[in-house]
Amino acid sequence: MQEANRLQKALKLGRPSYGGWQMLPGTNLTRVMCRAATNMDWLLIDLEHGNISDDSMHEIVAATAACGVSPIVRVVEGQHWMIKRALDSSAHGILVPVLETVQDAKNVVQASKFPPMGTRGFEPLLAVEKFVERLPGGGVRELTGRDYLEQANSSLVIAVQIETKSALENVEEIARVPGIDVLFAIQSVQKAAQDAGIVAGIYCDSGEDAKEWASKGFLMNNVMTDMIGLRQIVSETFKSAE
Repeated sequence: MQEANRLQKALKLGRPSYGGWQMLPGTNLTRVMCRAATNMDWLLIDLEHGNISDDSMHEIVAATAACGVSPIVRVVEGQHWMIKRALDSSAHGILVPVLETVQDAKNVVQASKFPPMGTRGFEPLLAVEKFVERLPGGGVRELTGRDYLEQANSSLVIAVQIETKSALENVEEIARVPGIDVLFAIQSVQKAAQDAGIVAGIYCDSGEDAKEWASKGFLMNNVMTDMIGLRQIVSETFKSAE
């Protein structure tokens, strides 16, 4: 599973990872985004603010993984049933917004991990067929349910957004919660992430911004959002016709 998780591989190597942000439904859009950017490590599927339903999420996760890109799902706050649905769909990780306290962070980990680390229920049927390991001599090896159970706790990325006053006040303690991999926020949380031995990530609207934040040590960097990218390319293309 770790070999298939492109985002986690980048983070473990300590190199910047670059991702896209999908708010609109549709796997055709997913494939265009993933295949147009050969250096895209992950695609975030936004259930919090995007127009994406549960069934669309499942389809987008599968399409993203098939392109060799890590699907990451942003759920609505700390909704445990959404975390379960996202991970059962075979997401390579989740992003949880509106975190407030250390207990919130612990609850996210509990919902994301199988026992004994957490309380996630076991149903791997949808997940195993989208986590495949490419063999050195060609071909692929599909996971079994046992493989998924044994590897999921250490192979999925758990990221939380530090975006409220309360979370910022508790950021050092949140960063130390076992099972949290990424603090997704602004530069002021980077030190807390580094001190805890985890990663800082940030939302950017352009490649230039993402590159700049990567140079400052952020390793999970959004490059563009589908809505903003479409608006820009349509505007620029029509202006060129004047």
